[in-house]
Amino acid sequence: MNSATLPAANRTESPLASAFRQALPIILGYVPVGFAYGVLAQKSGLSGINTVLMSVLVFAGSAQLIAVGLFAAAASPLTIVATTFIVNLRHLLMSAALAPYLRKWSKPQLALFSYEMTDETFALHAGRFAKGETAPLETFGINVIAQSAWVGGTVLGLAASTLITDVKPIGLDYALPAMFIALLLGQLKSRLHLLVAVTAGALSTVLMLAGLSQSHVLAATILAATLGLGAHAWTKRRSS
Repeated sequence: MNSATLPAANRTESPLASAFRQALPIILGYVPVGFAYGVLAQKSGLSGINTVLMSVLVFAGSAQLIAVGLFAAAASPLTIVATTFIVNLRHLLMSAALAPYLRKWSKPQLALFSYEMTDETFALHAGRFAKGETAPLETFGINVIAQSAWVGGTVLGLAASTLITDVKPIGLDYALPAMFIALLLGQLKSRLHLLVAVTAGALSTVLMLAGLSQSHVLAATILAATLGLGAHAWTKRRSS
């Protein structure tokens, strides 16, 4: 598409402004969840500097929350490292999915990108990269903005930890699902995508109520994706 045919707002928007606009759903999720992490880390006995450093160096929400829980339970360092390593193995699959779009990037660029990749930025970049939007400045802008929101939420949580005894009544745990719903909406490009998403949500709920409390999300995702792939293959075969 010629740049002259683009809307004026798109022609004048800078890469960083575009990065902020795209990262806004992530910001709205990261700040409250990072806040909850900061409070929980302080309550578990982790020092303020180590709490912030974990958000800067590790930058993995689920792994950080698990590590804080293990730290509070006086688990050994080896147990904490091994557990968080297993939790983050999903990054191998996410990296493999995005790698074909970044073949022209240098190794330092790839290393920096992988350092800041999370579930949420992966979901956002997967949609962007599929449309050919792989410009480094905008891509790194999204990552830096997302991590800044997480670190900022952590600092706020630390500052408020003396005033809050329990984060559950505040309802901060809903921020992460709400953020994923917002990111999911940008991924729905057909009725089949919508059907797979609804099926996965329904199956996850049913499996959880049936007692599969530890792996209901993973099982529902695999089943729904498999059904979606079968439906796509069947539709393509009929159309041909």
